Amino acid sequence: MAWLALYLLNLLWAMAGTSTQTRSLCSVPSEQQPWVDGLQALMENSVISSAYPNPSILIAMNLAGTYNLEAQKLLTYELMASDTADLTTGQLALTIMALTSSCRDPGSKVSVLQKQMEKWAPSSPNDQVTAFYGPSLAILALCQKNSESTLPIAVRFAKTLLSNTSPFNVDTGAVATLALTCMYNKIPVGSDESYRALFGQVLKNIVENISNQIKDNGIIGDIYSTGLAMQALSVTPEQPNKKWDCEKTMNIILDEIKQGKFQNPMSIAQILPSLKGKTYLDVPQVTCGPDHEAQPTLPNYPFPVPTSASNITVIYTINNQLRGVELLFNVTIPVSVRSGSVLLVVLEEAQRKNSMFKFETTMTSWGLVVSSINNIAENVNHKTYWQFLSDKTPLNEGVADYIPFNNEHITANFTQY
Repeated sequence: MAWLALYLLNLLWAMAGTSTQTRSLCSVPSEQQPWVDGLQALMENSVISSAYPNPSILIAMNLAGTYNLEAQKLLTYELMASDTADLTTGQLALTIMALTSSCRDPGSKVSVLQKQMEKWAPSSPNDQVTAFYGPSLAILALCQKNSESTLPIAVRFAKTLLSNTSPFNVDTGAVATLALTCMYNKIPVGSDESYRALFGQVLKNIVENISNQIKDNGIIGDIYSTGLAMQALSVTPEQPNKKWDCEKTMNIILDEIKQGKFQNPMSIAQILPSLKGKTYLDVPQVTCGPDHEAQPTLPNYPFPVPTSASNITVIYTINNQLRGVELLFNVTIPVSVRSGSVLLVVLEEAQRKNSMFKFETTMTSWGLVVSSINNIAENVNHKTYWQFLSDKTPLNEGVADYIPFNNEHITANFTQY
């Protein structure tokens, strides 16, 4: 009878792992669907042969239902060939989920991630909460592969997160919610109730913090953190005290899409699953079959177009006042560019006019990031980076996406976090 007991235990475990959460994700009105479909096409058409394949895009494609099959195949192939030694913990976790969503076996990547997380520990009790972003994705990916072996890692992670006192971050809180919700849903029947109590307590705290970031117009944090936050609030077993109006959030996101705020492929990948009524918890349930061979016809996407081709002037300042860093400076230059130009064009024109404005960029999943200005480079060990601001407000778009307006004052400030 021992085999029968083991079979029943495994069956209960499987049932616990595949139980469906009650969802509060609202749907896109049918008349607005062309905007969402067009947004997906824009993201998929950005996929090219690259040394930096983006797993978040493949996850979004597969959760939404791929339109561009060639892009899906290319991205899947590149991620299968990726070297784990070149990936951060978060990138490796996303790669595993991306391959899983394409019904491909991630192979040894799972065991590599498992070993990384078994050794993981924050560098200090008061680490920036953003340091938990990659580990959150790792626990989510491992939970979907083998929640039982992930349980000790998740318990240690949850306790560490519970004791952290750093300022809250919506993106990190959202992926931590998804990870711990996965673990909460997959606690084996008959397990110590302290697991459920721990995960429930951490989820309650995080979800309450997310709900406190909901603005009156429905945006959660900022427009680019809203997609992940929507996923988190739609699946968490611990509901916040403040009721979330999903429909209001959906409406404001659709308005932002129409204004052209979601042009960056990564920003689309973050919001698309929520627009399609999916979350990262759905990754293991994606079906890959003959039905994917029929490629649907997309409606035309009404891209926002510039209303003027005149020149504008942007006031551009580079500032380094950090003690211990050589070459302190604060220099301003007026730059004339065509209306509708992205900030990167402003930086290029400033560099052309004055060599002091020389800059370098690094490619990331969010596109180009300015890593050095006037020979002062960001440094992870020193926790320094170049932050861009409009007047005194930090930009929430990259230099290749943000479009300055006439007489706007843009500052690149060398910042320590």
